[in-house]
Formats: sequence, structure tokens, C-alpha cells
Amino acid sequence: MDEILRDADTKMKKAVEHAREEFAAIRTGRAHPAMFAKITADYYGTPTPIQQLAGFQIPEPRVVIISPYDMGAKSAIEKSIRDSDLGVNPTDDGKVLRLVLPQLTEERRKEYIKLAKSKAEEGRVAVRNIRRAAKQAMDKSEKDGEISEDDVTGGEKRLDGLTKKHVDHIDELLKNKEQELLEV
Repeated sequence: MDEILRDADTKMKKAVEHAREEFAAIRTGRAHPAMFAKITADYYGTPTPIQQLAGFQIPEPRVVIISPYDMGAKSAIEKSIRDSDLGVNPTDDGKVLRLVLPQLTEERRKEYIKLAKSKAEEGRVAVRNIRRAAKQAMDKSEKDGEISEDDVTGGEKRLDGLTKKHVDHIDELLKNKEQELLEV
């Protein structure tokens, strides 16, 4: 029983962490390296995350300087950023790529909030699916005679507590992301 609950808790933590990563990839008014986490560049025929191809500096809140480790990858990095959904066009000064992030319009902010809400819902669904699988495992253990009905009832209450804790965590992440997006 405890093993089922520990396994469910571990998986739920991973679902929350995944939601956190999804939120980090949503652009806000400020620059941060996580914005580039999902962008890949064609590096000698292999799609490679640009975070593995370059260093990132953020000298100002809306400016990112990208220093490629291999100058041969600079044009691929530039193209992948231009083609991404960040809405920025990098400028090449010969050695580094410079990104100046435009101010988010109210319409764009609303789109990003909508995106954040859908990512949060995906996270909540993942946590609930983990709960369902753990409940099924408990029911199977009861049916096989490994645990009693009282153990299942107690385990289900603990499982509901875990589920609520992780769903609340995702909701808190969403609330923080919405505040970040609404900040002008």
C-alpha cells in the first residue's frame, strides 16, 4: 500500500515539475533562459536544443545575448529563434545574437494566459490520471487479498490528500504565471 502511494506521489511530483517547465517556456515581459528550452536548431543534421549550442546572458530585462559555442551553429540558432513562437527577430553582430523582446500587447498577454491555463489543466489531468491508476492498483491488491478493505479506504484518503496537494501546487504555479504575465 505504502509503495503504491510513494509511487503515485513521485509521479505526481514529476507532473507538477513538467507543468513548471511548461510555464517557464511561456514568454513574459522579462527575458529568461527557460524561454528557449523547447527551441531546437538543426545542428549538422541533428535537431539540438539551442541551450546546448550557446550561452545566454540577460543584461537587461528585455534583452538576451546569445553566444554560440560553435560559430557554425549561429545561423541555425538564428533561424530556429526566428521560426519559434517567441515573436522576436535576432540581430547578428558578428559574434553574438542579440534579441530585444518587444513589450507584450494586451492581446498577446491574454493569449499567453489562455495557454498557461491549458498547460495547468494538462497538469491537473495528469495528476488525476496518476490518482486513478493508483486507486486501481489498490483495488487490485484488495481483490488479490494482499490488503484489507480498511487499508484501501485509508489509502484512498491519503491518495486524495496527495492529489489535492499536487493540484493545488499546479494552481499556485498558474496563479504566479498569470500575475507575471499581467505585470506591465
